[in-house]
Amino acid sequence: MDDITIRLAQQPEADALLARSPLAALTGMLLDQQVPMEWAFSGPWTIAQRLGTDDLDAHAIAAHDPEAFAALLSQKPAVHRYPGSMAKRIQQLCAYLVEHYDGDASAVWADAASGAELLARLKALPGFGEQKAQIFLALLGKRFGVRPKGWREAAGGYGLPNVHRSAADITGPESLAKVRAYKQAQKAAAKHSA
Repeated sequence: MDDITIRLAQQPEADALLARSPLAALTGMLLDQQVPMEWAFSGPWTIAQRLGTDDLDAHAIAAHDPEAFAALLSQKPAVHRYPGSMAKRIQQLCAYLVEHYDGDASAVWADAASGAELLARLKALPGFGEQKAQIFLALLGKRFGVRPKGWREAAGGYGLPNVHRSAADITGPESLAKVRAYKQAQKAAAKHSA
């Protein structure tokens, strides 16, 4: 994940962490619900700063006292709208990574033989349903160069080129605005058809 430019958090230090740290990228994706995208993806940087480190460590986070970790995420400004429940989810994700991948988040995708296999691995992660797994798969393919055979198909509509549908399509403030507009249109359409 070297020399990759990520602009999801819209903050240089937070985006630099996302670009160099597979666990930070996974954690940002996990946090990306019910809060603005930039808030979610700046969360890993905030957590690292509060832990006094320059990266996230799955072993350390999984072993962290749950109440203390929840308090860490709850400090003002909070890492998420629901810091307690998200602290629990991050620890569950890290515990899963420790158990299945020796704490190495990049191992989730490093040797995936196909997009379908990678999607299945992502869906197995705590807190990752079908949509979140497809968006992260598209993010890996479009921004991190992780492109096992069939990755675009496995990512569904999020894998399409030249669209502005998700975090996978953000390269700066302009594309962020386009993704926001797409999401608002989707919500309005869903509301209208309900």
